[in-house]
Amino acid sequence: MRRDTFLKSLAAMAAAGALPDLASASANIKMMIPANPGGGWDTTGRALGKAMQDAGMAASVQYENKGGAAGAIGLAQFVNASKGDGNALMVMGAVMLGGIITGKPPVSLSQATPVARLTSEYNVFVLPANSPLKTMKDVVEQMKKDPGSVKWGGGSRGSTEHVAAAMIARDVGVDASKINYVPFRGGGEATAAILGGNVTVGGSGYSEFAQYIESGKMRPIAVTAPTRLKGLNVPTLRELGINVEIGNWRGVYAPPGISPEQHKALTDMMTLVFRNKSWIEALEKNGWTPALLTGKAFADFVDQEFAMLRAVMVKSGMI
Repeated sequence: MRRDTFLKSLAAMAAAGALPDLASASANIKMMIPANPGGGWDTTGRALGKAMQDAGMAASVQYENKGGAAGAIGLAQFVNASKGDGNALMVMGAVMLGGIITGKPPVSLSQATPVARLTSEYNVFVLPANSPLKTMKDVVEQMKKDPGSVKWGGGSRGSTEHVAAAMIARDVGVDASKINYVPFRGGGEATAAILGGNVTVGGSGYSEFAQYIESGKMRPIAVTAPTRLKGLNVPTLRELGINVEIGNWRGVYAPPGISPEQHKALTDMMTLVFRNKSWIEALEKNGWTPALLTGKAFADFVDQEFAMLRAVMVKSGMI
């Protein structure tokens, strides 16, 4: 089912009362967001918390931003300080996996408890409005002349935009180990660097750049999706002859040491969130593709993603 058709059907069912919320609030949720404010994890965590409250699943939601090292700093705090807490959640995603592979932090994601994948989002590459480069073709030609002269700006080292930049380089015949990638701790920092012309080209989820694209402050030049994104008439990399496609998914984990009953309760909450009007609206507003996956299927998916990203990074000379 297409994403827009899926969202319309969910919205219609919610409006008709076919998707009832929980009857009463019961949990005081602690939401770890292992990134600085302003980025995709922050937006996801706060939208999720709002939906949980609106649905009556949570009496309150306390947010904590702890950025750095592709989420590894927040992950370490979450694992060490929240053991056995059935009301604690941590936002995570593909970026964290890439950061763990490249950074090799002392705390492993396997020490936490997988709950659910929530969304997927494809990246858009943008140029500052006043850039002398106008298209992805211009970026590629400049990179072929001098790989280091093109500064790619985005999330932490190992993020999907970092991996995508390396994949683009490889596909066009440039040594991926020579790309000049500038990592930022959060979406706000990356956006400021792009607007200030401190990087040549920036990459992130469309939701983070939407207002700047609409205002003309950023020029979108390509997306990493299999097809053009709804509402954004920008070519895919494949359309431009670059054989690269990669998505940025996000999900939530629980701490180590929770009981099977606590795990089931959190998993059920995530399933019910997708029936909540507030969450459906957040999916539509941010251009997120619903991608709910729970249980062993989610745990297996994370393992597969680790293997895929590690293989790409090795081939690209990133590790």
